Amino acid sequence: SLGLHMATPVSGILFSIIVVIVTYLFSPVLGKHHTLTHLFIGLQWVLMTLLFEFLFGHYVMGRSWTSLLQVFDIMKDDLMILVLLVSLISPLFVARIKNNIL
Repeated sequence: SLGLHMATPVSGILFSIIVVIVTYLFSPVLGKHHTLTHLFIGLQWVLMTLLFEFLFGHYVMGRSWTSLLQVFDIMKDDLMILVLLVSLISPLFVARIKNNIL
């Protein structure tokens, strides 16, 4: 058992790794497109994630907006920012790996 202090950052790191793996496995369409195309795909993923987190969290789970914002507090070892950053760049990263451009 890790404990809450270690489990929170470990889950953020694992989730980031899973995002890259899933992007690699399920994105055969990430080919030779312009860099901005891949960044736009990543930006869409980030926006959809944020919309889901906030709208579902507030309207379905009944959490306050303040409590929803706490997942972005790096000082509390929450790495949701890392997950969003990885989601943003993973389409470009995977496209470059698949095209041996990295």
